[in-house]
Amino acid sequence: MTETAAVPTAPLRARAEIDLAALRANVRALRARAKGAALMAVVKSDGYGHGAVPCARAAVDAGATWLGTATPEEALALRAAGLDTRVLCWLWVPGGPWRQAVEADIDVSLSGLWALREVTEAARQAGRPARVQLKADTGLGRNGCQPADWPELVGEALRAEHAGLVRVTGLWSHLACADEPGHPSIDAQLARFREMVAYAEEQGVRPEVRHLANSPATLTLPETHFDLVRTGIALYGISPSPELGTPADFGLRPVMTLSASLALVKHVPGGHGVSYGHHYVTPGATTLGLVPVGYADGIPRHASGTGPVLVDGKWRTVAGRVAMDQFVVDLGGDEPEVGAEAVLFGPGDRGEPTAEDWAQACGTIAYEIVTRIGTRVPRVYVNGEQEG
Repeated sequence: MTETAAVPTAPLRARAEIDLAALRANVRALRARAKGAALMAVVKSDGYGHGAVPCARAAVDAGATWLGTATPEEALALRAAGLDTRVLCWLWVPGGPWRQAVEADIDVSLSGLWALREVTEAARQAGRPARVQLKADTGLGRNGCQPADWPELVGEALRAEHAGLVRVTGLWSHLACADEPGHPSIDAQLARFREMVAYAEEQGVRPEVRHLANSPATLTLPETHFDLVRTGIALYGISPSPELGTPADFGLRPVMTLSASLALVKHVPGGHGVSYGHHYVTPGATTLGLVPVGYADGIPRHASGTGPVLVDGKWRTVAGRVAMDQFVVDLGGDEPEVGAEAVLFGPGDRGEPTAEDWAQACGTIAYEIVTRIGTRVPRVYVNGEQEG
């Protein structure tokens, strides 16, 4: 099944065009980088703002054999959409929903005894074993089991497995500084991961997969690939770090193009204040264009005065503050038609800014730029059919 969206007969206020052919090509490029490992397509946060279900389907079409989510609700939504690919979900709080996950055949990540005990009880109620993966904290300091507590977690997981209540399907961890080549924590975490995996296997754990690599590690650290790589932001054609290289350097192509239709073009005199607080005042007689998206749509307010936009073939800059529903660009006397396209970011092929350009303008990372685009902006899927 493919996801499509009809192209509207009239211009949309705004649209996020999602190129599923680019996503499939990115999956193939990432698989080529990690030839000995399976690939997990991470589709948390609604596919990093791109749409979890359509992107998951496209990724599976291109060879992804696992899907990854943060929350159980995200994982269950994939099952509800008919995706039967292996799914790992890693962000749990007491109360679950463990039983629904067990019954949906979702692999659940465990970092502590409380989670193991809750999922074991859910498996007992469901009358079937839970698929569980044990997460080690090898140095990131977020989720994951500390080395000192690892023997107890492994031991209790094995006892639950022997009782037929769980199946330990994976051992995994997450890197803190994979986007900083040469950082000493990388080798330290890799060594700790190997030690913790070796201990679990010596005790009798037989995992289907051992995994450590995120997007930057998939691209630059082959020694971290193990049995499976977890690709998130790279799947969507965005480099995990400008220092590592551009998307093109890795054979990736940005998947999302965000654009809007100009809602107004008007002449104003010099000395005219623009938007709240008059942080921008026109230096002379000019034309202003109104772009009908704002921070309620996910346009960062931090882009006030800095965010780049392509209008009428030229880069413009957000003039004054980004408001809730709109912002202004100074067109410098140019007079594009009302309804003309304003491209906030895309692959850059047509000279438009990229998500990385917006990240630089806002002092953030490109992950945040694409993920925060809100539900008022419709996703329009193109190239939904698999080639060949």
